Amino acid sequence: MNKVDIINEVAKATCSKAEAGKAVKAFLETIKKALKKGDKVTLIGFGTFSVVKRSARTGRNPQTGKPINIKAKKVPKFKAGKALKASVK
Repeated sequence: MNKVDIINEVAKATCSKAEAGKAVKAFLETIKKALKKGDKVTLIGFGTFSVVKRSARTGRNPQTGKPINIKAKKVPKFKAGKALKASVK
């Protein structure tokens, strides 16, 4: 399922495709902004979006086998909630 499929499903349940598209886009932008500020986004029963810091480390170039330095960075993380986990079983 991709973004267009999600918009179509929201439109079926609530409103027109244009309004559903705006709603989905606004929802995703809100999550991005919160994560950029370093906030957690918790949707009870669905899951939690957060930002995790990865420390610098040494890796290997798969083609040459030479060691390379990988810089520290922040990455998004999602942890599924209890109800989401239960619905997939």
